[in-house]
Amino acid sequence: MSDPAGRTGIAGSGAEDSLGQLVASATAEMSALVHDEIALAKAQLRQDVKRGAVSGLGFTAAGMVLLFSLPMLSFALAYGFRAWTGWHMSVCFLLSFAVNVVVAGLLGLIGAVFAKKAKRGKGPQKTAASVKQSAAVLQNVKPHPRPEGPTAGEKAAVVARSSV
Repeated sequence: MSDPAGRTGIAGSGAEDSLGQLVASATAEMSALVHDEIALAKAQLRQDVKRGAVSGLGFTAAGMVLLFSLPMLSFALAYGFRAWTGWHMSVCFLLSFAVNVVVAGLLGLIGAVFAKKAKRGKGPQKTAASVKQSAAVLQNVKPHPRPEGPTAGEKAAVVARSSV
């Protein structure tokens, strides 16, 4: 495995990496994690918005069908029922209206199904919970205990030797 400076060595040995390099590496990884979490939240929000748009279109279509088709469909159905059954025209018009209400109700149900799907899609909330969980784990992390080692003067010599 290679470190950010391009050297190869045993990962996690700590002998070849300075504290600054380790902090820089950890910061870069945390930054990448945050960017990935934000991208995930955006993708999930986009999906929820699409579901909401489909729901809105379903409700709009139901309203438009009911509004614009009532006069034309009512007359056509009423005269069709009259020709088919021979009933009085008022009964035929009421039956025609009932058919239009049933069609609008079905379109409204389709819109309601998509609205429930959009409401259930808690993409950004899931991502926010994941970020909070990651932050909680990182807050509880304790530094790895270091073994008793050489004095400060010997440490400087070790660092000088390892960098050559």
